[in-house]
Amino acid sequence: MNTPTNIASFLPELARQRPHGLAIVFPEGRSRAGRVLYSHYTFKQLDEQSSRVARGLQAVGIGRGVRTVLMVKPSLEFFALTFGLFKAGAVPVMVDPGIGVKALGTCLAEAEPKAFIGIPKAHLGRLVLGWARRSLETLVTVGRKGPWGGVSLDEVVRAGGEGKGTELAETRADETAAILFTSGSTGIPKGAVYTHGMFVAQVEAIGRTYGIRPGEIDLATFPLFALFDPALGMTAVIPDMDASRPASADPRKLVEAIEDFGITNMFGSPAVINRLGRHCEQHGIKLPTLRRVLSAGAPVSAEILERFSRALAPGVEIFTPYGATESLPVASIGSAEILGETRRKTEQGAGVCIGRPVEGVEVRIIGIDDGPIKTLGEARLLEAGEVGELAVHGPTTTQEYYARPASTELAKMRDEQGRVWHRMGDLGYFDPQGRLWYCGRKSHRVATKETTHFTDPCENVFNAHPAVYRTALVGVERGGQVEPVLCVELDEASRSASLEAVRRELLALGAACPKTAAVREILFHPGLPVDIRHNAKIFREKLAVWAKQRLS
Repeated sequence: MNTPTNIASFLPELARQRPHGLAIVFPEGRSRAGRVLYSHYTFKQLDEQSSRVARGLQAVGIGRGVRTVLMVKPSLEFFALTFGLFKAGAVPVMVDPGIGVKALGTCLAEAEPKAFIGIPKAHLGRLVLGWARRSLETLVTVGRKGPWGGVSLDEVVRAGGEGKGTELAETRADETAAILFTSGSTGIPKGAVYTHGMFVAQVEAIGRTYGIRPGEIDLATFPLFALFDPALGMTAVIPDMDASRPASADPRKLVEAIEDFGITNMFGSPAVINRLGRHCEQHGIKLPTLRRVLSAGAPVSAEILERFSRALAPGVEIFTPYGATESLPVASIGSAEILGETRRKTEQGAGVCIGRPVEGVEVRIIGIDDGPIKTLGEARLLEAGEVGELAVHGPTTTQEYYARPASTELAKMRDEQGRVWHRMGDLGYFDPQGRLWYCGRKSHRVATKETTHFTDPCENVFNAHPAVYRTALVGVERGGQVEPVLCVELDEASRSASLEAVRRELLALGAACPKTAAVREILFHPGLPVDIRHNAKIFREKLAVWAKQRLS
C-alpha cells in the first residue's frame, strides 16, 4: 500500500469548505453569573494552528516517523498538537496516565519515544521516575518550562509561524500513524499500532454505520474519540468534566452543554450514560436535540438504556458499538432492538447481544484456546450457538502490538490470503439471525470441576434484580477446587436494603436458571473496581483476590 494517505488531510478541505464553522469548543471557566465560558477553534483556525505546530515540530526535530509521547490534558492545545503531529508525519504515543506509575513506565520504555510533549506535571513525573530516559532526545513543554530544558509549545508555534501553507507529510496508507495503548483491563496495557489507512477507514466506518453528517455537533466526553469529530465534519464540544473520572461527571454540566449548543450526537461510557440518565429522570429533563447516542467501553445494561431513552425524542436510539483499541468498530446494535427483544434473553442467561458486524468487518467464532494460533486454518471454527473466541478482520484491524512480539503472536493469526485476524480475547457466539452475543472475557471464565462458567451470561441473570447495580463472577480456589463466587454492587437507591434479604432473593434467582444454579456464594462489595478510561470495565482479577480474602 503506497497510496499517499494522511489522516489529517481532511482538515485543509474542511477549512476551505467551512472556514468559520466551529471545529472544537472547550470550556475555560465560568462567569460571575455562573455560566460556562468557552474558547474555540474554527476549522480554518484549527487547520492553520495545527500547520504552524507541524512546521514548528519539524524545526525542533519532531518529523516523520518520530515516536512522540503526548501527555497533555484535554484542551485546544491537545487538538492542535495531535493534528500537528499527524501533519508532520510524526507518531503520537498515547498512554492513559491513570493506568498507574509502574505500568506507565513499562509502556514508555517499550515505545522508545524520541520526543516527549507534556504539561509541566508530566515532565516532572518523567524526570523523577525516569520515563524513557534512554531514548528521549527532544522535549516540548505545554505551559511554563522547568529545569528539564527543551522548548515550550509557544516557541514551537513561533518557529512554525515563519512558514506558509498547510504542512502535510505525504505518508503512506500503511505507514504508522500512532501507537495507542489499551486500557490494560486484563494486564499491562499494550501499544496497538495504527496506520493512516486504518484511521481513515475508522472515520468512514463510524460515519457510515451511524449516518453522521457534516455540520452535526457532538458532546465528546472521551477526548480520544473527540479526535474523530473534525474528520467527520462535526463540531466537538468538550464538556466541563474530568475526562479521567467519567463516573463522577456532573450531569447538570452535561445538560448545560447539550442545551447551549443543541448537541445532536453524544458519546459516553456506560458510567456517563447512567449518571446523566438518572439526573434526567429525577428532574424530568428532556434532551430533544439529540439524534443519536453512542455508548461503549463495556456492556450497557438494559435498565440504563431504558432510563436514558426516556429523555430522548421518540425514535432516537442509543447505540452500543462493540470493538476494542485493536479493532473498532466491529459490531453494533441499537436500544430499540435491545429493549424490544434481546434484554429478555440476556436476563435468562443468553449473554449480551452486541448486534451484527458492521459493513466491511468479518467475524469468526473459534474454539477457546489460551495459546497462540498461527493461522485461521489451524483454528477450530464453531457453528452458530457455540460459545468461542471472537476473531475479526477488517480495514480497522491492527496488525501488531509495538515491541510486544509475544503478545502479537497470542492475539494475531493469518488466513490463506495472508490477511491478519485479531483474536479479541472476548467470548461469544452467533445466533440464527446472524447477531453476535457477548459472554465475557476469555481470561475471566471460571472453570470448575463440573463445568465452565462464562461471566456475562451468569452475571446478567443476577443483574435483573432491582436492587443490583452490577455484579462480577470470579473463581476462588477452596479445598483444592475452584468455586464460582458472585460479587455484588447494589444500586444507589438500595444501599440501605437488608443484605440478607437481597442475598436470599439472588440465590433464588440463580437457582431458577441452569447456568447460575451452581453459584452459592454471594459477597457484597461497596464499589466494584473499574478501569480508569471508562469507569465501566470491571477488574475481576482484583475482585478474585478480594473475594478469596473475604472467604478465608
